[in-house]
Amino acid sequence: MTVNITLMVVLIVLLARQNSWIALTLGSVAMAISLFGMSFYSFLTIKEIQLNRRQANFVDSVTHELKTPIAALRLYLDTLMLRDPGPEDRRDFYQTMDSELARLDRLINQLLEVGRLDAIGQQTEPEIVNVADLLLHCAQTACLNHKVELSEVFRFEVASLALTSRRIVLEMIFGNLLDNAVKYGGEPPRVTVHAFPRGADRVVVRIRDNGGGVPREHRRQIFNMFFRGSNELQRTKTGTGLGLYIVRTLVGILKGRVTVSEAEAGTGSVFEVILPGRALSAESDSSTSEKTGRSVRVSEMVLETQDAAQRSGIRPLDSDRLSQGSTGEKS
Repeated sequence: MTVNITLMVVLIVLLARQNSWIALTLGSVAMAISLFGMSFYSFLTIKEIQLNRRQANFVDSVTHELKTPIAALRLYLDTLMLRDPGPEDRRDFYQTMDSELARLDRLINQLLEVGRLDAIGQQTEPEIVNVADLLLHCAQTACLNHKVELSEVFRFEVASLALTSRRIVLEMIFGNLLDNAVKYGGEPPRVTVHAFPRGADRVVVRIRDNGGGVPREHRRQIFNMFFRGSNELQRTKTGTGLGLYIVRTLVGILKGRVTVSEAEAGTGSVFEVILPGRALSAESDSSTSEKTGRSVRVSEMVLETQDAAQRSGIRPLDSDRLSQGSTGEKS
């Protein structure tokens, strides 16, 4: 490109001195087209290199995510076959194996979901989904995955809102976001979920965590397929780099928008999802709810956890099971 620009300058000077304006015009156009072609080729080459790097990280990630639960299952099965553990050890083994199988199932489902994002939920009809119930269900699932207590991690400020969509699509969107908030949160994680109406036909959901945050240069890239912020050989968190890609794709299908920004206090990230929806209250209450939040506090939502879990088919958290599951995972 440097040589091309140099030749272009020399050609312009020589032809200008000879007053060869036709040749000067044609030569300049040819050089400009050549320069544009080389620039475009360089751009595509850089994009391909970045994609290849992300794909290599993805392969490393999936390999690790598949081998880890399989290795754990093999270890406990071999132990059960070689000796007869006591009832307590046997129960710990079974619980750990169940946890690893659930982890493996989530990974396989996520890989399958990427290939059929456009068709997800098409077999069901759109329904009116209560936002508070939806967020509570997704938060409960995230707590089960990471073995933490809902009341200790989440704080909800949710107005009375409704979304009209296929429930499975909304669960995938907010399930991935809330799971990431817990996964990448601080020690211990703290997540604030704020939902309120915007205008007459929009619903805003903000999810804030207390983790390290997303670097400014990565805020667009994190929604790309396979992207992970660190090298897979040095990573400290599990995952495949597909969750936020799924979120962005599904939000786009619903004619919405998802963005990420830095938390006001400078610690953590804020993911904001804007979707078509409405407030369930009267119009006069809608404007008030946006200012005050008409918050649904954790104390109220925890009382509803048992009922929500039964409706959603999720088993409620059990402190003994959490401690045993944590011990088994470390083993």
